[in-house]
Amino acid sequence: MPNSSSANIGFEEKLWAAADKMRGSMDPSEYKHVVLGLIFLKYISDSFEKLHEKLVKKEGKEEAEDKDYYTAENVFWVPQVARWNFLRDKAKNPEIGTLIDDAMIAIEKENPDLKGVLPKDYARPGLDKVRLGGVIDILSDVDLVEEKNKSKDVLGRIYEYFLGRFADQEGKGGGEFYTPQSVVKLLVEMIEPYKGRVFDPCCGSGGMFVQSEKFVKEHGGRIEDIHIFGQESNHTTWRLCKINLAVRGIGGEIMHGDSFHNDQHKDLKSDFILANPPFNDSDWGGENLRNDVRWQYGVPPVGNANYAWIEHFIHHLSPSGIAGFVMANGALASNTSGEGEIRKNLITEGLVDCIIAMPDKLFYNVGIPCTLWFVSRDRHDHKYRNRHDEILFIDARKMGRMIDRRHRELTDEEVKLISGTYHNWRNKNGKYEDKKGFSKAAKIDEVEKNGFVLTPGRYVGSEIIEEDDEVFEEKMKRLTTELSQQFQQSKELEEKIKENLNKVGF
Repeated sequence: MPNSSSANIGFEEKLWAAADKMRGSMDPSEYKHVVLGLIFLKYISDSFEKLHEKLVKKEGKEEAEDKDYYTAENVFWVPQVARWNFLRDKAKNPEIGTLIDDAMIAIEKENPDLKGVLPKDYARPGLDKVRLGGVIDILSDVDLVEEKNKSKDVLGRIYEYFLGRFADQEGKGGGEFYTPQSVVKLLVEMIEPYKGRVFDPCCGSGGMFVQSEKFVKEHGGRIEDIHIFGQESNHTTWRLCKINLAVRGIGGEIMHGDSFHNDQHKDLKSDFILANPPFNDSDWGGENLRNDVRWQYGVPPVGNANYAWIEHFIHHLSPSGIAGFVMANGALASNTSGEGEIRKNLITEGLVDCIIAMPDKLFYNVGIPCTLWFVSRDRHDHKYRNRHDEILFIDARKMGRMIDRRHRELTDEEVKLISGTYHNWRNKNGKYEDKKGFSKAAKIDEVEKNGFVLTPGRYVGSEIIEEDDEVFEEKMKRLTTELSQQFQQSKELEEKIKENLNKVGF
């Protein structure tokens, strides 16, 4: 597999640098939609024009305007007012914003799959029309469907690179729509979604689905064998996801709505779940869901959605399904408001398959390390080895390379090492051995002796100094109590000193 890390980018970086110059003082979260919308418009127009040229030569000009030809070839139909050449010729026109909005509206009207998805606010007064025309000029120099470039791969690389850069620029907010590629790649390589239903109930911009499709292609599978389901609560991010999948020709049922309070896939039992839910969400509305059917292993606390997400994932797994997801480190050891009891129940029920401690600086929205969890309903002897009484712990905190001063990514070799270790432990014909400081297949009895704490370093014998297992909220409560006691002691001591000084005449 070629290394597609962000350290080896060529033309995408040049295109980004040129487009970013056009941004001026515009906020990255706003400019993101300006540029990504135009990239999509350029791609579908280029795809249309390529087929249009062939049809003109073969069928004539009049026949080349028959929409059915394009539908048959799975190419979006692009009306005259939305074709890139039309917009490029008017890029310096003060009305270019209105013309782009009209183009987006026309495309949505002709292509129902895109209804309500494309950005349509290019005419707003706050958007510099000269800069907008400049972005059109930049994109005009890139042929997104040159056949030798395998168009969807080229476009996908541009889109993915731009998403990553915007996530970087937006900081904390950026991580809500984007999970770094190396993390997604590891999740996908671990659970191997060759065939079946793939679900992400907090899908962001759709990176999990894109990587699943890549995985199937790279391993000789058939794209038709996987079916994609997703949900995203943020409407703007949902639109990003729909566009991200559309540029690659990936179909699927991607719904908008809150997964907890408006589950759009209520009856779905998926074969694979891939997700990166928001960490430690205290505003998830849990007080209105105390008797929900999903809480089979305990009612998650109102103040933190971590275990609500975990139980939501399990609820949507098929009898042989597996879930791989990112989780805040606190969930490994927390005992707040019944979380410890839920974790104990998950472990004793034999659902927790593998826990991986990740290095820091992998994510754009959080600098601290996180954990990857793998929860499986197939831990007996169906497809794989019977490992019902074991959990595999992997400590990958030393891994990754810095790609800039603030961000780290796993290399393809590290992804293979971690996923290969898991497969050797899981598979019937695998040859697995514990490796001190890296991996340990721990019996459930040992986990119980450790108070059902799932911190990998406790089991693998890590050389790294143990992370603080104490959950932030619990630690703050304890430290605040201790501080209050110390203040009281200090006050009492001060009074005692004053009293003694008075006795000696001071």
